[in-house]
Amino acid sequence: MYRSSHFDPMGWIQWPRNAKLSTEFMRLLGSAQEGGSTVSECFLSASRIDPNDEESWYREWKRTADTNAERGRAASASGNFLTAQNNWLRAINYYGAAAFNLDDSDDRRRDVLVMERACAQHYLELQTPAGEIVEIPWRDDCSLEGYLFHAQITRAKSPVVICIAEPGRRKEEFLYKTVRHALSRGISLLAVDLLGSAVDSKFAQIDDSACLEVAVNVLIDYLTTREDVDDTRIVIISEGACSSFVTRAAAHDHRLAAVVCDGGIWDLHEIPSRALRAAPARPTNNARNLRCPVLITIGEHGWLDTSSVLQLFDQLRTNETDISLRIFEATETAASQGHVDNPTLANEYIFDWIAGRLANNCVLRAEPRLSDPKRVMGGDAS
Repeated sequence: MYRSSHFDPMGWIQWPRNAKLSTEFMRLLGSAQEGGSTVSECFLSASRIDPNDEESWYREWKRTADTNAERGRAASASGNFLTAQNNWLRAINYYGAAAFNLDDSDDRRRDVLVMERACAQHYLELQTPAGEIVEIPWRDDCSLEGYLFHAQITRAKSPVVICIAEPGRRKEEFLYKTVRHALSRGISLLAVDLLGSAVDSKFAQIDDSACLEVAVNVLIDYLTTREDVDDTRIVIISEGACSSFVTRAAAHDHRLAAVVCDGGIWDLHEIPSRALRAAPARPTNNARNLRCPVLITIGEHGWLDTSSVLQLFDQLRTNETDISLRIFEATETAASQGHVDNPTLANEYIFDWIAGRLANNCVLRAEPRLSDPKRVMGGDAS
């Protein structure tokens, strides 16, 4: 039994000598309140894992995933569809965890990702109305695949939020992370990643920044063709503070009603290091070209130092831009990179902000209102 876990300001550290596995465990534990795991199952699985034995990580999370998937199948067969959905959500997360530490060439990785996708498809089928698996042309050798969740049973036009996974991560995570936050506010949701429909796709095969930016454009193109989408109220959320491709795309595609992204801060942060390497720097005026409201959220203990973020944010602000920064501090949690220690707190803030902007049809600009600069800059969630 391995019980060396403790909590520090950066989050729950299960194995202090193994930061990689501890961070993933913190993500799993944080997802419990979103329905992606249970606390008891997380700690039971962790108690059977030897951090010095990588095989035990795969074995125990797959074991827990299989248990949830079987419960989901049994509940569905008995007509207990809500219980089936809950178990399939957890199975999705646990299968993803089982694949986390496996090499791309490992056949077991492909196997568990197939199981993860199967659980996701079962979950979509039990939605009311049923979710859709959509395929959207992107590159000659790769289409984008998305899960589309409808906020309404009727074909009335609804606002929609695009949740796009950071490079290398999979869209299945959004099923427990963001879907309920959108649907409960009357907003449809399109969950998409950059890996196509094949479970053995590798991001390195399609890692081209220009193509990443085009991905955003084709997603908007697709949604504008749907009769059930209000194309004046399309929002995008990029996951991860370094997903600057969404900022660059939004700066040149003015069909978005609002965007949650890094606002170009990551690119600004990288410019000095590019100069030292004599590498070409990207344009720094992307945020100034954004025509819609922008929200940036980071954690105090994320990859970027908060004092540097505040300085960079000052460079981005203009009187013409509705751009807000929210820094989650360790005293309130959601302070780790990607808010993995408390995704609920971050999602509540993000989706309240989106709902507020959509309620105004994203026409009324927020007056610059400054609270404690350590926490909120440029506006609030209303």
